[in-house]
Order: sequence, then C-alpha cells, then structure tokens
Amino acid sequence: QLRLVESGGGSVQPGESLTLSCVAPGLTLDSYALGWFRQAPGKERERVFCISRSGSVMDYADSVKGRFTISTDRTKNALYLQMNSLKPEDTAVYYCAAGPPERLCGSIDYWGQGTQVTVSS
Repeated sequence: QLRLVESGGGSVQPGESLTLSCVAPGLTLDSYALGWFRQAPGKERERVFCISRSGSVMDYADSVKGRFTISTDRTKNALYLQMNSLKPEDTAVYYCAAGPPERLCGSIDYWGQGTQVTVSS
C-alpha cells in the first residue's frame, strides 16, 4: 500500500509555476513532520522544504527561498509545494516525505514515489 502519493509534476518554461500535491492514503499526516525533497540526474537527493508537525517551524534550501512555499491541508490529509519562478536548475524528481515529528526532515520514515518536474525553454 502506497503511503504517500505525489502529483502535479510536469514540463514548464522558466519563470512559470507548478503546484505539487501529496496525499497520504496510508498515513495520518498530523502525526508527522513533513517535507519535500528532490533529486536531479547524477545528484544526491536534497531537502527542498520541510515543515514541523505543528506547522510552526519550517526549513528550506537557500536555492528556493522566496520562490517555493510549503503548506498542508490537514482536513484533506495533504501536503503541497507551490513553486514559482521556476528555473532550469529546479529540474528533478520531487518526493514528499514523512518522518518523526521531533526530527524536522532529519529522519524519514516514508517516501512517495516521486513526480518529475522539468523546467526548460
């Protein structure tokens, strides 16, 4: 059973926007710290944006500051990543993740299967 399922990826031009969604048919997201990671070809998986269980603490990569926003909808048991002003270097497979509430992206218990984001002119 898939615990986390991403959607919303696609191919866009530089400067455009995308919103990634992650639903959790097998988990209750209220119990976890959540995050988005990405992996570009030939590179290691990296943290993009993380949010604490309470939503009061966030952490993000410098490369996405001011462009990406993370949010949750606990009533829909969903996690989102709003990506604006996309750049070619944002091209990667994006994964949502859930981990222990006391470890903000420091430890991951569950991964989604990933959704491809391609930014190219």
